[in-house]
Formats: sequence, C-alpha cells, structure tokens
Amino acid sequence: MNKELKKAAKNVLEQLTDVIVQMKDEDFTRSISTLNHSTIGQHIRHTLEFFTCLADGYITGTVNYDKRKHDKAIEENRDQALTALNSIQRFLQATEENVTFCLEINYEIDKELNCQVETNLDRELVYNIEHAIHHMAIVRIGLNEICPYVSIPQHFGVANSTVKYKKEVTKPSNSY
Repeated sequence: MNKELKKAAKNVLEQLTDVIVQMKDEDFTRSISTLNHSTIGQHIRHTLEFFTCLADGYITGTVNYDKRKHDKAIEENRDQALTALNSIQRFLQATEENVTFCLEINYEIDKELNCQVETNLDRELVYNIEHAIHHMAIVRIGLNEICPYVSIPQHFGVANSTVKYKKEVTKPSNSY
C-alpha cells in the first residue's frame, strides 16, 4: 500500500476521531434541518462503513459499497463510532500490499444487476479518502450549526487541492 495514501487516510480518520470525542452524545444523534434532517452520526457511520467495506473487500477479493451494513449502533453511539475508527486504523496499519481485487457496483434501482470492475487497494483508498472528505464537509456544516463548542480541525472537510489553491491565491505578489 502506498505510504502517502496510508498517511492521508490516517490523517482523515484522526480528524474524525478528534471531532467525535469532543461531541455531546445528544448532538451526535440530533436531526439537523440544514442537513436534510440527517445527523452527524449518520454521516460518520456512512463514511466509516465505506472504509469497513474496503477492509472486507481486501479479505474477500470483492468490495461492494452498496452492501454496507447501515449499522445503527455506529450512528447512534459515539463509542461505537470510535471502535469502528480504531478497527479501520488497525487495518490500515497492518496492511502493506496493494492487492488487486474486484469492485462490484450496481446502478440499477429496480433490479440486482451487478457490474464488476478490476481495482486495487490504493485506488479504493483514494476513493475512500475523497469520499470521507466530502462527508466531513457536510459534518462541518452540522458542527457549525449545533456544536459551537467543538474545536474543528483547520482543514476538516477540505480537499488538499483546495487548501493548496487557497495558499497560492493568498500569497503576496512581488510584482508591481
């Protein structure tokens, strides 16, 4: 597995951990109208289950994000979310090889018509990191609305390319 990807995934998961440990239980499960009445816990559960599907797919040889568990315990209990985070961290720490496996997808609503695409661990880890950042941006909106007491990591929910772009745009110019 690519060391830089592993480092990036670890950073994303640490940011999620940092936010979860600061939250009050009732805010983790509070419906937020701005988020279409979803909860921060639901977005975190959704994000973590993608990583869990990847870990399972690494073992079985097939990853299918559509078949995630939708585990209510993770979205309703911060301790369960932290346990899931720790499990994902252990998987990433223990995994070294960039194995090739199958991504199974289904774009049909009314029937089970799975399509299979060859992929590998590094590619799917990239997908999971980007997916996590996207949901972290949504979580950040919820945190700003209902959890002013949470100290949000500076780049929580912001893509690295955006951080780099903003740094370039705000650089003082030496030209006259």
